[in-house]
Amino acid sequence: MKPALNTVKENKPVFRTKKLKGAEVILEIFKEENVNTVFGYPGGAVIPIYDALYDYKDVLQHILVRHEQGAIHAAQGFSRSSEKIGVVIATSGPGATNLITGLADAMIDSTPLVCITGQVYASLLGSDAFQEVDIINVTAPVTKWNCQVTDAEDIPKILAKAFYIAKSGRPGPVLIDITKNAQLQEIDFSGYEACVSIRSYQPKPDIRKEYIERASTLINNAKKPFLIFGQGVIIGNAEEELKKLVEKTGIPAASTALGLGALSTEHPLYVGMLGMHGHYAPNKLTNECDVLIAVGMRFDDRVTGKLDQYAKQAKVIHFDIDLAEIDKNVKADVPVLGDCKETLSLLIPMLDKNAHDNWLEQFKKLQYEEHEEVIEKELNPITDELTMAEVLKYLNEITDGEYIICTDVGQHQMISCRYAEFKASKRNITSGGLGTMGFGLPAAIGAKMANPDKHVICIAGDGGFQMNIQELGTIAQFNIGVKMIILNNSFLGMVRQWQELFHDKRYSFVEITSPDFPAVSEAYGIKAKHVTDRAFLKTSLEEMLSTEGSYLLEIMVGRENNVFPMVPQGCSISEIRLK
Repeated sequence: MKPALNTVKENKPVFRTKKLKGAEVILEIFKEENVNTVFGYPGGAVIPIYDALYDYKDVLQHILVRHEQGAIHAAQGFSRSSEKIGVVIATSGPGATNLITGLADAMIDSTPLVCITGQVYASLLGSDAFQEVDIINVTAPVTKWNCQVTDAEDIPKILAKAFYIAKSGRPGPVLIDITKNAQLQEIDFSGYEACVSIRSYQPKPDIRKEYIERASTLINNAKKPFLIFGQGVIIGNAEEELKKLVEKTGIPAASTALGLGALSTEHPLYVGMLGMHGHYAPNKLTNECDVLIAVGMRFDDRVTGKLDQYAKQAKVIHFDIDLAEIDKNVKADVPVLGDCKETLSLLIPMLDKNAHDNWLEQFKKLQYEEHEEVIEKELNPITDELTMAEVLKYLNEITDGEYIICTDVGQHQMISCRYAEFKASKRNITSGGLGTMGFGLPAAIGAKMANPDKHVICIAGDGGFQMNIQELGTIAQFNIGVKMIILNNSFLGMVRQWQELFHDKRYSFVEITSPDFPAVSEAYGIKAKHVTDRAFLKTSLEEMLSTEGSYLLEIMVGRENNVFPMVPQGCSISEIRLK
């Protein structure tokens, strides 16, 4: 249920009252919420906000993107790689509708955003005025909350709710649509009171300790326990609690794609990534564990495969903050509602010190099988064709795994998730639930803005990169030091792989002609290079990473290389294929 509007506010000092336009009030509230970066694109319905921005250049950095979808994906990258809320400004009509894909992406991946859209004058609402769209009804299914403001007096309380709702509980995107007259209207503004709660909206459910006790009993008595964790651990800042739990109990742990880094991929109890293109052992042995502990994940179809054959032998313990996820796909024997940092902290003292060496050995045997059949050939190929995996191998070596990766969607995404080293959380920024091509490049812009001292690398395919290639202009204008790797196989690779494996190689409209990417990059003033020979691969990656500022590296990889292992759609995860 979406939250109601009655609020309780914290007491703050009352500032001297001053006359401000609604547009100025918006920016004052941004300051109070410690917003220092905004992504947006101007238009008629937000001209008052942009006029006000002229006087806020010293306290608020506005990044002018080339498309509103670029703005919202950049805000996602900014938010996902930090603990801040991504903020977006877009005009009415097409400006607002261009946010829809990003809103849907942020909604399913639980990314906190505050999006401000302009709207026509209140007197014109419902008249089909120029660039008028009912964005409230359009975005209702893909926002955690949305609201239209027609009176400037309402701006402070509505924005207070917006920031609170976006970041509290299970985070998500919020959209506030503000008519032009409200932006121009002057009000007496005497300071901003941040919202600390909303009546009828409970972002954190009450924790029932009897369920934690039941969970501890199942875990302590388990012979083959298995823990799977997702992004909820990262959102809840529960990485340390997760580590303590697995180290105390000796339980093998696997990650979803969005959970990568919550437990270091180098940890001895980390056994790999789950999912359609995840690792062999965790997928295979899910259907052999006796207790399945799920923390901060939603049992999506890419993880479960065929639901009626998923972990039927196991008792399921599900830790989640969102009641809607409990029993949605997989029935939980013990549902533990609450913030996982709090629930795991209560659970850990109840658990026995343990080890499951024989059970862990089963994972190691399957890991060895996957390494011999798949991983060794991908990392150290004997053919002349370059593989995507060896690119990740060298990135790991050169950076010691100290980088943030923002991937697009496709084969390169799965290869990055499989082979990159994630020693800490918030390092794998990718589109999970929606699978949005075009995500990687703008997300990398946002991640770099939030992490100026870290290597931020966009890894994309030749198809996905072209979906938001215009954001090279944003990188150039604002001198954003993003490193870009295009793994070019001249195909829409993931679709081609499916056509090869399940449709008799009937390659229907998956071959793609691309521009000279380095030439396009250099036209924007961004250094670039093209690599086809393995002899120059590592040195080219070193050159890219050592070059100050942005850099684009196009690497030609095998045209018909596939990503394995793979769980065919509609199959049980036990049917995962190594080839």
